[in-house]
Amino acid sequence: MSYRVVIDSCGELLDRWKDGEVFVSAHLTLEVGGEQIVDDETFNQASFLKKVDASPSCPKSACPSPEYYREQFASESDHVFAVTLSAELSGSYNSAVLGMNMVKEEQPDKKIYVFNSKSASVGETLIGMKIEECEQAGMDFEKIIYTVEAYIANQHTFFVLDNLDTLRKNGRLSNLKAFVASALKIKPVMGSTEEGQIYQLDQARGMNKALVKMVDYVVEQTRHAENRVLAVSHCNSPERAQMVREAIMAKMPVKDSILLDTAGVSSMYANDGGIIVVI
Repeated sequence: MSYRVVIDSCGELLDRWKDGEVFVSAHLTLEVGGEQIVDDETFNQASFLKKVDASPSCPKSACPSPEYYREQFASESDHVFAVTLSAELSGSYNSAVLGMNMVKEEQPDKKIYVFNSKSASVGETLIGMKIEECEQAGMDFEKIIYTVEAYIANQHTFFVLDNLDTLRKNGRLSNLKAFVASALKIKPVMGSTEEGQIYQLDQARGMNKALVKMVDYVVEQTRHAENRVLAVSHCNSPERAQMVREAIMAKMPVKDSILLDTAGVSSMYANDGGIIVVI
C-alpha cells in the first residue's frame, strides 16, 4: 500500500521526510509589514524575526486554499492523510476538508482523511510519525484513523514565550499587561485544551523559571512516558531547547525524542526565543 501525508507548514518536517515523496508540506503564507512571505523551503527565520520586530502591526498567516489541498490529495497513493494545525487557531483544517470533498466528488472511493492536530508545530510532526508507524505496521485505513485519533486525544502541548510582542500586537494581551509583564520579566507558561485552544497554565519571573515550571507541568501531565515520543521545537534558541529536552528526560524516561527548529508559522506564533514541547 502506498500512502501520502500532507502536513501544513505549521508542522515541521523531519529531515528524512524532505528527501522522499511520502511527506509533503502545504505552505501557508505569512504577511508582515505588508510583505507576503511563503512558508516553504525559502523561509528565512532570522530575516522574518527582524521584520516582525520592526513592524508595528501584527504578523498574519493565510492558510492554503481548498484547491491547493485538492491538488496535494489527488495523488496515486492508496491512502492520503492530512495533518493541520488546530482548527481553533486556523482555517487550515476546514480548507483541507473542503479540498478532500472536492477530490471525493470525482473519486468517491478515494481513501482520504484530514486530522485536526488540536496542536501545532512539532505536535503535527508527531502525528505524522504516528501515521508512518501505523502504515509500516500494515494497518488498514480505518484502523490507522482510529489509532491516530486516539493518539491525538492523549497528546499534550506546552510552550513558553520569551517575547510577548505578537500576543500584544494581535490583541490577546493588552498594552498595559504586556508592558508590566516585560518590565517585571514575567513569562507565561501556556498549554492547549483538549479542543486545541490556547490557555495560560502559569507564569514565572524570568525565562529560566518559566521553563522549569513548564518542565514540571510536562512531567505531571504525562502518563506512560516510556511509550511516548517527546518533541521540542524552538524559535532561534537551540541551546535552550536542548536544556529543556534534557531536563524532561532526566525526570521521566521516554521512548524517543526529537528536537526541531520552527518553520515560518510556528516562528510567528512562538516569536524569538519561544520553546514548544509536545508529548
